[in-house]
Amino acid sequence: MPDRRREILDALADIVNEISGVPIDDIHMGASFTGDLEIDSLSLIEVVVAAEERFDVRIPDDDVSQLQTVRDAVDYIARQARS
Repeated sequence: MPDRRREILDALADIVNEISGVPIDDIHMGASFTGDLEIDSLSLIEVVVAAEERFDVRIPDDDVSQLQTVRDAVDYIARQARS
């Protein structure tokens, strides 16, 4: 995994852990936010807001529904950060 994507994953894992209490070791690219990590919709919004601040990106509400897995979020943030 390229360094930038690893940095995003690590920071996103910290955010998810802080907001929802999910152990960092459970947060991996293939994990589903709602299924595997059991993050409810309110907590997911908190994760999105924290990620926007941390990565200086904007994630419109319409795009949040597309972020089903940690990989989806990492890919999305990586694309937005390049723009």
